[in-house]
Amino acid sequence: MPVLSQGEKSVQTKRPNLRYAIQRCCQRNKSWIAIHRTMKFTFSRGGDLLGNLYGYIRVSTRDQNEDRQLIALRELKIPEKNIFMDKQSGKDFNRPQYKRLVRKLKKDDLLYIKSIDRLGRNYAEILEQWRLLTQTKGADIVVLDMPLLDTRRGKDLMGTFLSDIVLQVLSFVAENERTNIRQRQAEGIAAAKARGVKFGRPPRPLPDNFYEVHKAWRDKKITLKEAAAACNLPVGTFYGKAIQFEKST
Repeated sequence: MPVLSQGEKSVQTKRPNLRYAIQRCCQRNKSWIAIHRTMKFTFSRGGDLLGNLYGYIRVSTRDQNEDRQLIALRELKIPEKNIFMDKQSGKDFNRPQYKRLVRKLKKDDLLYIKSIDRLGRNYAEILEQWRLLTQTKGADIVVLDMPLLDTRRGKDLMGTFLSDIVLQVLSFVAENERTNIRQRQAEGIAAAKARGVKFGRPPRPLPDNFYEVHKAWRDKKITLKEAAAACNLPVGTFYGKAIQFEKST
């Protein structure tokens, strides 16, 4: 880095906000070129002053722990208000916090995610959303677990080509893993059912007066509505239990 005079250092610490002003100074005084070069990164894509930092977190269910992702984003000094989190499946992008994030993102903002499958698990939609964020919105994305997926780097043709290949491979892996998870779940449920395991809430026990009320209803002494009210059951529930009881006797 060039050695700057005391006057140049004082100007550098002020960090002017407009590139135009610096360029004009460079044109008028060649000694300002050193200052311009030292500040160039600030105004380049990925610099600190161009846009805001954002983070996105996703877990598939409310029971899953998001701490690993949250710690990684906090280490990057991302403001808490700029961290968006969904507790929802990655099968599509119909997620409330993700939609809020997309509305807020603007050109030169920087979005961090822990891994590509946290963005989603649908191959086609991951590619579509990636292009929406980077091309339409003009934001940059960094995938922390895959350094090659950093849109601040490799802006040339070869860099873009390599990033696209990595993105497509990882997106495919993310969707394939989701398919495998669903298959394993279905196989597990089928095996459990074969062993006699029953899923869902246990059936509600019949009220003590059910048989008496059922007989009165069938004898047409009371209406269906009155019978259901006597058993403290919805009409549909009483009728369904009555039919089930009659089939079992």
